[in-house]
Amino acid sequence: MVQQIQKTLRDSAAMRWTALLLLAMAMFCSYIFMDILSPIKDLMQETRGWDSTAFGTMQGSEVFLNVFVFFLIFAGIILDKMGVRFTAVLSAAVMLVGACVKWYAISDSFIGSGLETWFNNNLNYIPLFDELGVSPFYAGMPASAKFAACGFMIFGCGCEMAGITVSRGIVKWFKGREMALAMGSEMALARLGVATCMIFSPFFARLGGEVSVSRSVAFGVVLMCIALIMTIVYFFMDQKLDAQTGEAEEKDDPFKVSDIGKILSDSGFWIVALLCVLYYSAIFPFQKYAVNMLQCNLTLTLPAADSFWAKPDVTIIQYVIMLLVAATGFASNFQKKANMRYGLLCISVLALITYCYMGFMRQSAESIFAVFPLLAVLITPILGSYLDHHGKAATMLVLGSLLLIGCHLTFAFVLPMFKGNAVGGIIIAYTTILVLGASFSLVPASLWPSVPKLVDAKVIGSAYALIFWIQNIGLWLFPLLIGKVLDATNPGVTDPTQFDYTAPLVMLASLGVAALLLGLLLKVVDKKKGIGLEEPNIKA
Repeated sequence: MVQQIQKTLRDSAAMRWTALLLLAMAMFCSYIFMDILSPIKDLMQETRGWDSTAFGTMQGSEVFLNVFVFFLIFAGIILDKMGVRFTAVLSAAVMLVGACVKWYAISDSFIGSGLETWFNNNLNYIPLFDELGVSPFYAGMPASAKFAACGFMIFGCGCEMAGITVSRGIVKWFKGREMALAMGSEMALARLGVATCMIFSPFFARLGGEVSVSRSVAFGVVLMCIALIMTIVYFFMDQKLDAQTGEAEEKDDPFKVSDIGKILSDSGFWIVALLCVLYYSAIFPFQKYAVNMLQCNLTLTLPAADSFWAKPDVTIIQYVIMLLVAATGFASNFQKKANMRYGLLCISVLALITYCYMGFMRQSAESIFAVFPLLAVLITPILGSYLDHHGKAATMLVLGSLLLIGCHLTFAFVLPMFKGNAVGGIIIAYTTILVLGASFSLVPASLWPSVPKLVDAKVIGSAYALIFWIQNIGLWLFPLLIGKVLDATNPGVTDPTQFDYTAPLVMLASLGVAALLLGLLLKVVDKKKGIGLEEPNIKA
Protein backbone atom coordinates (compact mmCIF):
# COMPACT_ATOMS: atom_id res chain seq x y z
CA MET A 1 0.00 0.00 0.00
CA VAL A 2 2.84 2.37 0.87
CA GLN A 3 4.55 1.67 -2.44
CA GLN A 4 1.34 2.46 -4.31
CA ILE A 5 1.00 5.83 -2.58
CA GLN A 6 4.61 6.74 -3.31
CA LYS A 7 4.02 6.24 -7.04
CA THR A 8 1.44 9.04 -7.29
CA LEU A 9 2.39 12.44 -8.66
CA ARG A 10 0.98 14.10 -5.55
CA ASP A 11 3.44 12.21 -3.37
CA SER A 12 6.36 13.63 -5.36
CA ALA A 13 7.34 17.07 -4.09
CA ALA A 14 8.74 17.98 -7.51
CA MET A 15 5.51 17.05 -9.29
CA ARG A 16 3.09 18.78 -6.92
CA TRP A 17 5.19 21.94 -6.95
CA THR A 18 5.32 21.74 -10.76
CA ALA A 19 1.52 21.60 -10.76
CA LEU A 20 1.50 24.61 -8.47
CA LEU A 21 3.92 26.46 -10.76
CA LEU A 22 1.66 25.91 -13.77
CA LEU A 23 -1.37 27.28 -11.92
CA ALA A 24 0.63 30.16 -10.44
CA MET A 25 2.05 31.19 -13.83
CA ALA A 26 -1.47 31.29 -15.27
CA MET A 27 -2.52 33.56 -12.40
CA PHE A 28 0.68 35.62 -12.89
CA CYS A 29 -0.41 36.37 -16.46
CA SER A 30 -3.98 37.15 -15.41
CA TYR A 31 -2.77 39.56 -12.70
CA ILE A 32 -0.80 41.46 -15.32
CA PHE A 33 -3.82 41.86 -17.58
CA MET A 34 -6.11 42.71 -14.65
CA ASP A 35 -4.23 45.95 -14.00
CA ILE A 36 -2.82 46.55 -17.48
CA LEU A 37 -4.36 50.05 -17.69
CA SER A 38 -3.74 51.04 -14.05
CA PRO A 39 -0.27 52.57 -14.51
CA ILE A 40 -1.39 54.50 -17.61
CA LYS A 41 -4.56 56.11 -16.23
CA ASP A 42 -3.16 59.51 -17.17
CA LEU A 43 -2.58 58.35 -20.76
CA MET A 44 -6.12 56.98 -20.99
CA GLN A 45 -7.44 60.43 -20.08
CA GLU A 46 -5.14 62.16 -22.56
CA THR A 47 -5.61 59.78 -25.51
CA ARG A 48 -9.12 58.35 -25.01
CA GLY A 49 -10.85 61.01 -22.92
CA TRP A 50 -11.50 58.76 -19.91
CA ASP A 51 -12.06 60.87 -16.77
CA SER A 52 -11.84 59.25 -13.32
CA THR A 53 -15.51 58.20 -13.38
CA ALA A 54 -15.14 56.50 -16.79
CA PHE A 55 -11.88 54.86 -15.71
CA GLY A 56 -13.35 53.63 -12.42
CA THR A 57 -16.56 52.39 -14.07
CA MET A 58 -14.58 50.42 -16.63
CA GLN A 59 -12.25 48.97 -13.98
CA GLY A 60 -15.18 47.95 -11.78
CA SER A 61 -16.89 46.23 -14.71
CA GLU A 62 -14.43 43.33 -14.42
CA VAL A 63 -16.57 41.69 -11.76
CA PHE A 64 -20.01 42.95 -12.87
CA LEU A 65 -21.24 39.63 -14.31
CA ASN A 66 -19.79 37.73 -11.37
CA VAL A 67 -21.79 39.85 -8.93
CA PHE A 68 -25.07 40.67 -10.67
CA VAL A 69 -25.49 37.64 -12.94
CA PHE A 70 -24.11 35.36 -10.21
CA PHE A 71 -21.57 33.89 -12.62
CA LEU A 72 -19.20 33.00 -9.78
CA ILE A 73 -21.87 30.82 -8.19
CA PHE A 74 -22.23 28.99 -11.50
CA ALA A 75 -18.43 28.78 -11.70
CA GLY A 76 -18.40 27.04 -8.33
CA ILE A 77 -21.02 24.59 -9.53
CA ILE A 78 -19.01 23.93 -12.71
CA LEU A 79 -15.90 23.38 -10.59
CA ASP A 80 -17.61 20.95 -8.24
CA LYS A 81 -19.25 18.99 -11.07
CA MET A 82 -16.55 19.11 -13.77
CA GLY A 83 -13.37 19.21 -11.69
CA VAL A 84 -10.25 21.32 -11.48
CA ARG A 85 -8.62 20.54 -14.81
CA PHE A 86 -11.64 21.22 -17.03
CA THR A 87 -12.47 24.44 -15.19
CA ALA A 88 -8.84 25.64 -15.32
CA VAL A 89 -8.72 25.37 -19.13
CA LEU A 90 -12.21 26.88 -19.49
CA SER A 91 -11.30 29.86 -17.30
CA ALA A 92 -8.11 30.57 -19.28
CA ALA A 93 -10.03 30.42 -22.58
CA VAL A 94 -12.69 32.83 -21.29
CA MET A 95 -9.99 35.24 -20.07
CA LEU A 96 -8.33 35.19 -23.48
CA VAL A 97 -11.62 36.02 -25.26
CA GLY A 98 -12.27 38.94 -22.90
CA ALA A 99 -8.71 40.20 -23.28
CA CYS A 100 -9.05 40.26 -27.08
CA VAL A 101 -12.29 42.26 -26.87
CA LYS A 102 -10.70 44.79 -24.52
CA TRP A 103 -7.65 45.11 -26.75
CA TYR A 104 -9.82 45.95 -29.78
CA ALA A 105 -11.77 48.51 -27.74
CA ILE A 106 -8.53 50.30 -26.82
CA SER A 107 -6.97 50.00 -30.29
CA ASP A 108 -6.84 52.73 -32.91
CA SER A 109 -8.94 50.50 -35.21
CA PHE A 110 -11.94 51.02 -32.95
CA ILE A 111 -11.82 54.80 -33.40
CA GLY A 112 -14.23 55.83 -36.15
CA SER A 113 -15.60 52.31 -36.58
CA GLY A 114 -19.25 51.33 -36.76
CA LEU A 115 -18.87 49.73 -33.32
CA GLU A 116 -17.76 53.05 -31.85
CA THR A 117 -20.85 54.72 -33.30
CA TRP A 118 -23.08 51.98 -31.93
CA PHE A 119 -21.60 52.20 -28.43
CA ASN A 120 -21.90 56.00 -28.48
CA ASN A 121 -25.61 55.72 -29.30
CA ASN A 122 -26.48 52.75 -27.09
CA LEU A 123 -26.08 51.40 -23.57
CA ASN A 124 -26.67 54.89 -22.17
CA TYR A 125 -29.60 53.61 -20.16
CA ILE A 126 -30.00 50.06 -18.79
CA PRO A 127 -33.48 49.43 -17.32
CA LEU A 128 -33.51 48.36 -13.67
CA PHE A 129 -29.72 48.58 -13.34
CA ASP A 130 -29.88 52.36 -13.76
CA GLU A 131 -32.71 52.60 -11.25
CA LEU A 132 -30.67 50.58 -8.78
CA GLY A 133 -27.56 52.67 -9.52
CA VAL A 134 -25.46 49.65 -10.48
CA SER A 135 -25.27 49.98 -14.27
CA PRO A 136 -21.82 49.27 -15.78
CA PHE A 137 -22.43 52.08 -18.29
CA TYR A 138 -23.78 55.62 -18.18
CA ALA A 139 -24.79 58.37 -20.60
CA GLY A 140 -21.71 60.20 -21.82
CA MET A 141 -19.33 57.33 -21.08
CA PRO A 142 -16.75 57.12 -23.92
CA ALA A 143 -17.56 54.36 -26.42
CA SER A 144 -14.09 52.84 -26.03
CA ALA A 145 -14.63 52.60 -22.26
CA LYS A 146 -18.03 50.93 -22.77
CA PHE A 147 -16.69 48.31 -25.16
CA ALA A 148 -13.58 47.78 -23.02
CA ALA A 149 -15.92 47.24 -20.07
CA CYS A 150 -17.71 44.49 -22.04
CA GLY A 151 -14.41 42.75 -22.69
CA PHE A 152 -13.33 43.23 -19.08
CA MET A 153 -16.59 41.64 -17.88
CA ILE A 154 -15.83 38.53 -19.94
CA PHE A 155 -12.23 38.51 -18.71
CA GLY A 156 -13.46 38.90 -15.12
CA CYS A 157 -15.66 35.82 -15.41
CA GLY A 158 -12.64 33.75 -16.43
CA CYS A 159 -10.30 35.38 -13.92
CA GLU A 160 -12.46 34.79 -10.88
CA MET A 161 -13.27 31.27 -12.08
CA ALA A 162 -9.51 30.72 -12.31
CA GLY A 163 -9.09 32.04 -8.77
CA ILE A 164 -11.42 29.50 -7.19
CA THR A 165 -10.03 26.77 -9.44
CA VAL A 166 -6.45 27.42 -8.37
CA SER A 167 -7.50 27.39 -4.71
CA ARG A 168 -9.30 24.08 -5.20
CA GLY A 169 -6.37 22.68 -7.17
CA ILE A 170 -3.93 23.52 -4.38
CA VAL A 171 -6.20 21.83 -1.84
CA LYS A 172 -6.30 18.76 -4.10
CA TRP A 173 -2.52 18.54 -4.47
CA PHE A 174 -1.39 19.77 -1.04
CA LYS A 175 -4.02 18.82 1.56
CA GLY A 176 -2.28 17.28 4.55
CA ARG A 177 1.01 18.69 3.32
CA GLU A 178 2.47 22.23 3.10
CA MET A 179 -0.84 23.79 1.97
CA ALA A 180 -0.43 27.28 3.47
CA LEU A 181 3.09 27.49 2.06
CA ALA A 182 1.75 26.43 -1.34
CA MET A 183 -1.08 28.98 -1.31
CA GLY A 184 1.21 31.73 -0.08
CA SER A 185 3.83 30.87 -2.68
CA GLU A 186 1.25 30.83 -5.47
CA MET A 187 0.02 34.29 -4.49
CA ALA A 188 3.57 35.60 -4.11
CA LEU A 189 4.41 34.54 -7.66
CA ALA A 190 1.08 35.73 -9.03
CA ARG A 191 1.57 39.15 -7.43
CA LEU A 192 4.80 39.60 -9.29
CA GLY A 193 2.35 40.15 -12.11
CA VAL A 194 1.39 43.44 -10.46
CA ALA A 195 5.01 44.61 -10.53
CA THR A 196 5.44 43.35 -14.09
CA CYS A 197 2.35 45.27 -15.16
CA MET A 198 3.48 48.47 -13.46
CA ILE A 199 6.84 48.34 -15.23
CA PHE A 200 5.93 47.10 -18.70
CA SER A 201 2.51 48.64 -19.35
CA PRO A 202 3.96 52.20 -19.50
CA PHE A 203 7.04 50.81 -21.27
CA PHE A 204 4.99 49.44 -24.18
CA ALA A 205 2.62 52.42 -24.20
CA ARG A 206 5.54 54.83 -24.74
CA LEU A 207 7.78 52.53 -26.79
CA GLY A 208 9.55 54.31 -29.63
CA GLY A 209 8.59 57.75 -28.33
CA GLU A 210 5.02 57.46 -29.65
CA VAL A 211 2.18 56.92 -27.18
CA SER A 212 -0.06 53.93 -27.99
CA VAL A 213 -2.12 52.51 -25.13
CA SER A 214 -3.22 49.56 -27.28
CA ARG A 215 0.34 48.17 -27.27
CA SER A 216 0.10 47.68 -23.51
CA VAL A 217 -3.13 45.72 -23.83
CA ALA A 218 -1.69 43.66 -26.72
CA PHE A 219 1.17 42.67 -24.41
CA GLY A 220 -1.43 41.41 -21.96
CA VAL A 221 -3.24 39.42 -24.68
CA VAL A 222 -0.02 37.57 -25.53
CA LEU A 223 0.39 36.66 -21.87
CA MET A 224 -3.18 35.32 -21.72
CA CYS A 225 -2.26 32.99 -24.59
CA ILE A 226 0.61 31.72 -22.44
CA ALA A 227 -1.80 31.27 -19.49
CA LEU A 228 -4.02 29.06 -21.64
CA ILE A 229 -1.03 26.89 -22.58
CA MET A 230 -0.11 26.54 -18.88
CA THR A 231 -3.59 25.32 -17.96
CA ILE A 232 -3.59 22.80 -20.81
CA VAL A 233 -0.33 21.31 -19.51
CA TYR A 234 -1.85 21.22 -16.01
CA PHE A 235 -4.90 19.43 -17.47
CA PHE A 236 -2.78 16.44 -18.45
CA MET A 237 -0.90 16.38 -15.13
CA ASP A 238 -4.15 16.42 -13.15
CA GLN A 239 -5.64 13.73 -15.40
CA LYS A 240 -2.66 11.47 -14.75
CA LEU A 241 -2.97 12.04 -10.98
CA ASP A 242 -6.63 10.94 -11.02
CA ALA A 243 -5.69 7.87 -13.04
CA GLN A 244 -3.08 6.96 -10.41
CA THR A 245 -5.29 7.55 -7.37
CA GLY A 246 -8.51 6.22 -8.84
CA GLU A 247 -10.28 9.47 -8.00
CA ALA A 248 -13.24 10.44 -10.18
CA GLU A 249 -13.70 14.07 -9.28
CA GLU A 250 -16.37 14.65 -11.88
CA LYS A 251 -18.67 11.92 -10.55
CA ASP A 252 -18.19 11.79 -6.79
CA ASP A 253 -20.29 13.89 -4.43
CA PRO A 254 -22.52 15.65 -7.00
CA PHE A 255 -23.36 19.26 -6.24
CA LYS A 256 -26.61 19.97 -4.40
CA VAL A 257 -28.23 23.38 -3.96
CA SER A 258 -28.81 22.49 -0.31
CA ASP A 259 -25.03 22.49 0.19
CA ILE A 260 -25.03 26.27 -0.23
CA GLY A 261 -27.40 26.56 2.74
CA LYS A 262 -25.00 24.54 4.88
CA ILE A 263 -22.17 26.88 3.98
CA LEU A 264 -24.15 30.07 4.55
CA SER A 265 -25.40 28.92 7.95
CA ASP A 266 -21.87 28.91 9.37
CA SER A 267 -20.97 32.11 11.22
CA GLY A 268 -17.24 31.45 10.83
CA PHE A 269 -17.65 31.26 7.07
CA TRP A 270 -19.45 34.64 7.03
CA ILE A 271 -16.76 36.35 9.08
CA VAL A 272 -14.04 35.01 6.77
CA ALA A 273 -16.06 36.07 3.70
CA LEU A 274 -16.66 39.59 5.02
CA LEU A 275 -13.01 39.87 6.01
CA CYS A 276 -12.14 38.95 2.47
CA VAL A 277 -14.38 41.55 0.84
CA LEU A 278 -13.24 44.32 3.18
CA TYR A 279 -9.55 43.57 2.87
CA TYR A 280 -9.43 42.94 -0.85
CA SER A 281 -11.61 46.00 -1.52
CA ALA A 282 -8.96 48.10 0.19
CA ILE A 283 -6.17 46.63 -1.97
CA PHE A 284 -7.22 45.73 -5.51
CA PRO A 285 -9.19 48.93 -6.27
CA PHE A 286 -6.31 50.92 -4.76
CA GLN A 287 -3.87 49.23 -7.17
CA LYS A 288 -5.86 50.63 -10.09
CA TYR A 289 -5.28 54.20 -8.86
CA ALA A 290 -1.99 53.86 -6.97
CA VAL A 291 0.30 55.07 -9.76
CA ASN A 292 -1.86 58.12 -10.37
CA MET A 293 -1.99 58.75 -6.61
CA LEU A 294 1.81 58.78 -6.52
CA GLN A 295 1.94 61.09 -9.54
CA CYS A 296 -0.30 63.50 -7.63
CA ASN A 297 1.59 63.36 -4.31
CA LEU A 298 5.24 63.10 -5.35
CA THR A 299 7.44 65.73 -6.93
CA LEU A 300 8.74 63.89 -9.98
CA THR A 301 11.03 65.45 -12.58
CA LEU A 302 11.55 63.33 -15.67
CA PRO A 303 15.21 62.79 -16.60
CA ALA A 304 16.55 64.52 -19.71
CA ALA A 305 15.70 62.76 -22.96
CA ASP A 306 19.37 62.04 -23.67
CA SER A 307 20.01 60.75 -20.15
CA PHE A 308 20.83 57.11 -19.41
CA TRP A 309 17.81 56.98 -17.09
CA ALA A 310 15.44 57.92 -19.92
CA LYS A 311 16.49 55.04 -22.18
CA PRO A 312 14.06 52.11 -22.68
CA ASP A 313 16.86 49.65 -21.85
CA VAL A 314 16.75 50.82 -18.23
CA THR A 315 13.25 49.35 -17.90
CA ILE A 316 14.56 45.89 -18.80
CA ILE A 317 17.51 46.21 -16.43
CA GLN A 318 15.26 47.33 -13.59
CA TYR A 319 12.89 44.42 -14.20
CA VAL A 320 15.76 41.92 -14.15
CA ILE A 321 16.90 43.39 -10.82
CA MET A 322 13.33 43.11 -9.53
CA LEU A 323 13.27 39.42 -10.48
CA LEU A 324 16.59 39.00 -8.67
CA VAL A 325 15.04 40.54 -5.55
CA ALA A 326 12.08 38.17 -5.75
CA ALA A 327 14.01 35.01 -6.66
CA THR A 328 16.76 35.31 -4.05
CA GLY A 329 14.36 36.47 -1.33
CA PHE A 330 11.95 33.63 -2.07
CA ALA A 331 14.71 31.00 -2.33
CA SER A 332 16.29 32.09 0.97
CA ASN A 333 13.28 30.60 2.79
CA PHE A 334 14.10 27.10 1.60
CA GLN A 335 17.82 26.96 2.47
CA LYS A 336 18.75 24.67 5.34
CA LYS A 337 22.28 26.04 5.65
CA ALA A 338 22.42 29.37 7.47
CA ASN A 339 25.20 30.81 5.30
CA MET A 340 23.20 30.11 2.12
CA ARG A 341 20.01 31.48 3.62
CA TYR A 342 21.55 34.73 4.81
CA GLY A 343 23.69 35.03 1.69
CA LEU A 344 20.63 34.93 -0.55
CA LEU A 345 18.83 37.31 1.80
CA CYS A 346 21.68 39.83 1.58
CA ILE A 347 21.65 39.62 -2.21
CA SER A 348 17.89 40.22 -2.17
CA VAL A 349 18.19 43.27 0.08
CA LEU A 350 21.03 44.77 -1.95
CA ALA A 351 19.10 44.17 -5.18
CA LEU A 352 16.02 45.81 -3.63
CA ILE A 353 18.07 48.89 -2.68
CA THR A 354 19.45 49.00 -6.23
CA TYR A 355 15.96 48.72 -7.67
CA CYS A 356 14.68 51.55 -5.46
CA TYR A 357 17.62 53.74 -6.44
CA MET A 358 16.89 53.16 -10.11
CA GLY A 359 13.23 54.01 -9.55
CA PHE A 360 14.28 57.26 -7.89
CA MET A 361 16.64 58.15 -10.73
CA ARG A 362 13.99 57.38 -13.33
CA GLN A 363 11.46 59.53 -11.42
CA SER A 364 8.81 57.04 -12.42
CA ALA A 365 5.66 56.58 -10.31
CA GLU A 366 4.91 53.23 -11.93
CA SER A 367 8.34 51.77 -11.13
CA ILE A 368 8.04 53.08 -7.57
CA PHE A 369 4.73 51.29 -7.02
CA ALA A 370 6.13 48.14 -8.65
CA VAL A 371 7.91 47.32 -5.34
CA PHE A 372 4.43 46.51 -3.94
CA PRO A 373 4.74 42.69 -4.10
CA LEU A 374 8.49 42.36 -3.46
CA LEU A 375 8.48 42.19 0.34
CA ALA A 376 5.43 39.93 0.09
CA VAL A 377 7.41 37.50 -2.08
CA LEU A 378 10.08 37.39 0.61
CA ILE A 379 7.87 36.88 3.67
CA THR A 380 4.89 34.94 2.28
CA PRO A 381 6.73 31.58 2.34
CA ILE A 382 7.82 32.34 5.91
CA LEU A 383 4.22 33.09 6.91
CA GLY A 384 2.90 30.05 5.06
CA SER A 385 5.43 27.74 6.67
CA TYR A 386 4.70 29.26 10.09
CA LEU A 387 0.97 28.67 9.61
CA ASP A 388 1.57 25.10 8.46
CA HIS A 389 3.61 24.28 11.55
CA HIS A 390 2.39 26.72 14.25
CA GLY A 391 -1.01 28.11 13.19
CA LYS A 392 -2.27 31.57 14.28
CA ALA A 393 -4.19 32.32 11.05
CA ALA A 394 -6.76 34.59 12.73
CA THR A 395 -4.01 36.54 14.51
CA MET A 396 -2.27 37.19 11.18
CA LEU A 397 -5.52 38.52 9.71
CA VAL A 398 -5.72 41.03 12.57
CA LEU A 399 -2.10 42.09 12.03
CA GLY A 400 -2.71 42.49 8.30
CA SER A 401 -5.66 44.80 8.99
CA LEU A 402 -3.60 46.99 11.32
CA LEU A 403 -0.86 47.39 8.71
CA LEU A 404 -3.47 48.15 6.04
CA ILE A 405 -4.98 50.98 8.09
CA GLY A 406 -1.58 52.49 8.80
CA CYS A 407 -0.52 52.42 5.15
CA HIS A 408 -3.64 54.08 3.73
CA LEU A 409 -3.55 56.80 6.39
CA THR A 410 0.12 57.39 5.60
CA PHE A 411 -0.72 57.82 1.91
CA ALA A 412 -3.59 60.16 2.83
CA PHE A 413 -1.91 62.47 5.33
CA VAL A 414 1.86 61.90 5.60
CA LEU A 415 2.91 61.54 1.95
CA PRO A 416 1.32 64.87 0.83
CA MET A 417 3.38 66.65 3.51
CA PHE A 418 6.52 65.66 1.62
CA LYS A 419 5.42 67.04 -1.74
CA GLY A 420 8.28 69.22 -2.89
CA ASN A 421 10.79 67.03 -1.08
CA ALA A 422 12.05 64.84 -3.93
CA VAL A 423 13.98 62.42 -1.72
CA GLY A 424 11.80 62.32 1.40
CA GLY A 425 8.58 61.76 -0.49
CA ILE A 426 9.95 58.82 -2.45
CA ILE A 427 11.42 57.23 0.70
CA ILE A 428 8.02 57.49 2.43
CA ALA A 429 6.33 56.08 -0.69
CA TYR A 430 8.71 53.12 -1.01
CA THR A 431 8.45 52.22 2.68
CA THR A 432 4.67 52.42 2.79
CA ILE A 433 4.22 50.45 -0.43
CA LEU A 434 6.51 47.67 0.81
CA VAL A 435 4.64 47.43 4.12
CA LEU A 436 1.29 47.42 2.31
CA GLY A 437 2.49 44.55 0.14
CA ALA A 438 3.67 42.69 3.24
CA SER A 439 0.27 43.15 4.89
CA PHE A 440 -1.38 41.79 1.78
CA SER A 441 0.71 38.63 2.01
CA LEU A 442 -0.78 37.93 5.45
CA VAL A 443 -4.24 37.38 3.94
CA PRO A 444 -3.76 34.60 1.35
CA ALA A 445 -1.32 32.77 3.59
CA SER A 446 -3.84 32.73 6.47
CA LEU A 447 -7.33 33.16 5.01
CA TRP A 448 -7.50 30.72 2.10
CA PRO A 449 -6.08 27.67 3.94
CA SER A 450 -8.71 28.31 6.64
CA VAL A 451 -11.66 27.66 4.31
CA PRO A 452 -11.21 23.84 4.23
CA LYS A 453 -11.49 23.92 8.03
CA LEU A 454 -14.93 25.52 7.75
CA VAL A 455 -16.68 23.40 5.10
CA ASP A 456 -16.92 19.82 3.87
CA ALA A 457 -14.40 18.78 1.22
CA LYS A 458 -17.07 18.12 -1.42
CA VAL A 459 -18.28 21.76 -1.38
CA ILE A 460 -14.94 23.53 -1.16
CA GLY A 461 -15.39 24.80 -4.72
CA SER A 462 -18.80 26.24 -3.84
CA ALA A 463 -17.43 27.76 -0.63
CA TYR A 464 -14.61 29.49 -2.49
CA ALA A 465 -17.10 30.62 -5.14
CA LEU A 466 -19.35 32.20 -2.50
CA ILE A 467 -16.41 33.96 -0.86
CA PHE A 468 -15.18 35.23 -4.23
CA TRP A 469 -18.72 36.36 -5.10
CA ILE A 470 -18.98 38.38 -1.90
CA GLN A 471 -15.47 39.70 -2.51
CA ASN A 472 -16.43 40.71 -6.04
CA ILE A 473 -19.16 43.00 -4.73
CA GLY A 474 -16.41 45.12 -3.21
CA LEU A 475 -14.17 44.82 -6.25
CA TRP A 476 -17.03 46.12 -8.42
CA LEU A 477 -18.12 48.88 -6.06
CA PHE A 478 -14.90 50.48 -4.87
CA PRO A 479 -13.12 51.26 -8.18
CA LEU A 480 -16.35 53.00 -9.16
CA LEU A 481 -16.60 54.81 -5.80
CA ILE A 482 -12.98 55.95 -5.89
CA GLY A 483 -13.49 57.42 -9.37
CA LYS A 484 -16.71 59.20 -8.33
CA VAL A 485 -15.18 60.50 -5.09
CA LEU A 486 -12.12 61.76 -6.99
CA ASP A 487 -14.27 63.70 -9.47
CA ALA A 488 -16.54 65.01 -6.69
CA THR A 489 -13.67 66.22 -4.48
CA ASN A 490 -11.64 67.66 -7.37
CA PRO A 491 -14.12 69.84 -9.29
CA GLY A 492 -12.63 71.53 -12.32
CA VAL A 493 -9.33 69.62 -12.13
CA THR A 494 -8.33 68.52 -15.63
CA ASP A 495 -4.65 67.73 -15.06
CA PRO A 496 -4.55 64.00 -14.15
CA THR A 497 -1.49 64.58 -11.94
CA GLN A 498 -3.15 67.18 -9.71
CA PHE A 499 -5.92 65.21 -7.96
CA ASP A 500 -6.35 65.26 -4.18
CA TYR A 501 -6.59 61.62 -3.08
CA THR A 502 -7.26 62.22 0.63
CA ALA A 503 -10.97 61.30 0.62
CA PRO A 504 -10.60 58.01 -1.32
CA LEU A 505 -7.68 56.93 0.88
CA VAL A 506 -9.61 57.63 4.10
CA MET A 507 -12.47 55.59 2.67
CA LEU A 508 -10.09 52.67 2.05
CA ALA A 509 -8.59 53.00 5.55
CA SER A 510 -12.10 52.70 7.01
CA LEU A 511 -12.40 49.31 5.31
CA GLY A 512 -9.28 48.29 7.21
CA VAL A 513 -10.90 49.35 10.49
CA ALA A 514 -13.95 47.19 9.74
CA ALA A 515 -11.66 44.27 8.80
CA LEU A 516 -9.79 44.69 12.08
CA LEU A 517 -13.02 44.43 14.09
CA LEU A 518 -14.06 41.33 12.16
CA GLY A 519 -10.64 39.78 12.66
CA LEU A 520 -10.97 40.21 16.42
CA LEU A 521 -14.48 38.73 16.26
CA LEU A 522 -13.15 35.76 14.28
CA LYS A 523 -10.64 35.02 17.03
CA VAL A 524 -13.49 34.95 19.56
CA VAL A 525 -15.67 32.69 17.37
CA ASP A 526 -12.74 30.39 16.65
CA LYS A 527 -11.99 29.99 20.34
CA LYS A 528 -15.66 29.45 21.22
CA LYS A 529 -16.48 26.94 18.46
CA GLY A 530 -13.09 25.28 18.16
CA ILE A 531 -12.88 25.78 14.39
CA GLY A 532 -9.11 25.39 14.54
CA LEU A 533 -8.06 28.53 12.68
CA GLU A 534 -5.27 29.11 15.18
CA GLU A 535 -4.07 25.52 14.85
CA PRO A 536 -1.32 24.38 12.44
CA ASN A 537 -2.25 22.79 9.10
CA ILE A 538 0.32 20.03 9.49
CA LYS A 539 -0.52 17.84 12.44
CA ALA A 540 2.33 16.30 14.39
